[in-house]
Amino acid sequence: MLVLLPPSEGKAASGRGAPLKPESLSLPGLAGARAAVLDGLVELCAADEEKARVVLGLSEGLRGEVAKNVELRTAGARPAGELYTGVLYDALDLASLDAAARRRAGKSLLVFSGLWGAVRVGDRIPPYRCSMGVKLPGLGALGAFWRDPMAEAMPEAAGDGLVLDLRSSAYAAAWKPKGAVAERTASVRVLHSQLVDGVEKRSVVSHFNKATKGRMVRDLLLAGAGPKDPAELVTVLRDLGYVVEAHAPARSGRTWELDVVVTEIH
Repeated sequence: MLVLLPPSEGKAASGRGAPLKPESLSLPGLAGARAAVLDGLVELCAADEEKARVVLGLSEGLRGEVAKNVELRTAGARPAGELYTGVLYDALDLASLDAAARRRAGKSLLVFSGLWGAVRVGDRIPPYRCSMGVKLPGLGALGAFWRDPMAEAMPEAAGDGLVLDLRSSAYAAAWKPKGAVAERTASVRVLHSQLVDGVEKRSVVSHFNKATKGRMVRDLLLAGAGPKDPAELVTVLRDLGYVVEAHAPARSGRTWELDVVVTEIH
């Protein structure tokens, strides 16, 4: 099983230990594209702080993030699973998993990134600011820039097993499964169900969507679950106590869509 995750804007304040070693990152087929984005980002941030702040979509209060990007090649790095600190990663809580579950996480979790394309949670990277929605001078919109490199690298990463896609739309744009891989892919959204005047109303709530996805991945890792296809995933999630509504694709070459329905949001 390969689990595709979005990154988080929230990151550890600093890395620790040795700086980035690009050659050590997973999915080595992305090396050339990573170098191009890294060069473009560092050049932008070193040349004009104000322009970089605007291009990166940073508020005035986050201006200091531009200077951090300038030092990406020499800053201390830490495992991606420790670097990201947003809602999903807080709920996933990799550090508290038992040893077997952490090994499974290292093999199965893949985090998409505007800067790195995609990394595994054990890959050491420095703190950075560069979302997939950025239009980087010379490269353009990163979501579009990454499509060709990811189309080359991802089928091999996916192998012949299940792909559980938990990415947000901006990161999903960088790679869309096709053909046989798509048929083994399940994308998930979390819906909050509540009764309003006796009528069920459903809505997507961003914060709790992320938290539920983090808990769901954690439960799968702790259970040692290894579903081989979307239909088996539905059974596993239901056994773990989740309310899941499955929507199989109407024709070949399309992905499954799963709705995880929750009545309490926390």
